[in-house]
Amino acid sequence: MAAASTHPFARWDEQSITEGVRYKELLDDMQGIAKRLLIFGMHVHVGFGSDVQSKNLMIDIMNQARYFIPHLLALSTSSPFWHGRHTGLRSYRSVVFESLPRTGIPHSFNSWGEYQNYERTLGMVGAFGKADTRAKIWWDIRPHPVFDTLEFRITDICTKVDEAICIAALFQAICAKLIKLRRQNMSWRQYRHMHISENKWRAVRYGINGELIDFGQQESIPFPELMNQLLELLDDVVDDLGSRKEVEYVHTILRNGTSADRQVATYKANGGDDNREEALKAVVDQVVAETKEGL
Repeated sequence: MAAASTHPFARWDEQSITEGVRYKELLDDMQGIAKRLLIFGMHVHVGFGSDVQSKNLMIDIMNQARYFIPHLLALSTSSPFWHGRHTGLRSYRSVVFESLPRTGIPHSFNSWGEYQNYERTLGMVGAFGKADTRAKIWWDIRPHPVFDTLEFRITDICTKVDEAICIAALFQAICAKLIKLRRQNMSWRQYRHMHISENKWRAVRYGINGELIDFGQQESIPFPELMNQLLELLDDVVDDLGSRKEVEYVHTILRNGTSADRQVATYKANGGDDNREEALKAVVDQVVAETKEGL
């Protein structure tokens, strides 16, 4: 068993399609794009109520939380390889997945009603296919179509359990902080889709090793510094949530690197491109070993 968002050398064109109506419909609809989806992601759900007031709160929190999701993608990166090649990216999964429609960073909505109108419009024009399921809205963050949750979908699969728990705790704490600000008649500034998408690209390309844009300061900031600022922002909610230990595991990720960083280091240590086959096997062995930690 290996937890990562891409296999270092497996090929999508050598895989069998899973049996089932859902997968057959997806293949019929998306054709070659669907066949390429030999990728894996981690989804985190944060619960809200089922009444309209709670749904409106969920939309408000989604609008604000969009700003932070590239930060957590960077922390989770685990897909630097594709088809036996080092892509030069830390999250190649993100690139593959965005070939599907209705993916990526969503635009903001004014209310739950406006979001429902969007869903109804797509349903009326047949965008969801025969099943007419809202689950085919595949954004990086979305209201879940069945559960009363805000679903964070942007992150790669974490190779280590402690990494996954840390990132889940961060998503929870971000929501809690934004709700606390709202109750104090404050909110996080909402940034435009094109701004957040720029930070997502930087997370995809560099992971925790680059810089993200602080749009308030209007400058690029080294990722570790931004994460320290985020931890300061969340400091007054993590004790109430009982998640301080889990959230502060961020420092371990920053110190030791993400799964993608470790995979690339192992690849290079075993000869890299000059010894590709053996180097990739070493990466797989490393991912398998790390996946077992903490289980």
